Amino acid sequence: MIKKGIFITFEGSEGCGKSTQSRLLYGYLKRKGHSVIYLREPGGTKISEKIRKVLLDPDNKSMSAIAETFLYMAARAQVVSEVIRPALEKGRIVICDRFLDSTLAYQGYGLGIDIRSIKLMGDFVTGNIKPDLTIFLDLPVKKGLKVCGRVKDRIEKRPLDYHMRVRRGYLRLAAFQPRRIKVIKLDKNKSVTQDKIRKLISGWIQKFKH
Repeated sequence: MIKKGIFITFEGSEGCGKSTQSRLLYGYLKRKGHSVIYLREPGGTKISEKIRKVLLDPDNKSMSAIAETFLYMAARAQVVSEVIRPALEKGRIVICDRFLDSTLAYQGYGLGIDIRSIKLMGDFVTGNIKPDLTIFLDLPVKKGLKVCGRVKDRIEKRPLDYHMRVRRGYLRLAAFQPRRIKVIKLDKNKSVTQDKIRKLISGWIQKFKH
């Protein structure tokens, strides 16, 4: 495959506002005249959304870390095949709320699944499709969990030390790949955070296109 489009992902721990910020960016780029699509992970297709329900259902307490990892990968394989790859081949901008970095952070650093195995599996299920740019929205864990509200999904219900490992994992990934993963510190005002993202994206897209 000769990739013509641009693949942008958003990452972050619970309550960081990445869904809000990624959707705001989607709307902004669309208004600018770009051909852009928006997806979330796990999700983005009928099959992937069904897998999402299984993964986040609080009743599935007995799910093993390995089963969880494979389910995330299965949902990812479907959305790459059905949506992401075709969109990139058509030259579109794809904005995805979470991708492989989430599995590395949540199942790798968070649950202890071997990082190398996750990367190998990730390359297989995505056909080596990787984000061109990843925006990591950084927020202290306790603040993020407060935002989640009373009704928490299976992942949000995990203990504080788990979520601390996830955040440290993200920061480690960003340190390893600073050219791809850009860390954005959240501001109390979501418009200020969005302005930071837009400034980064505008300059970055121009460089990428040339």
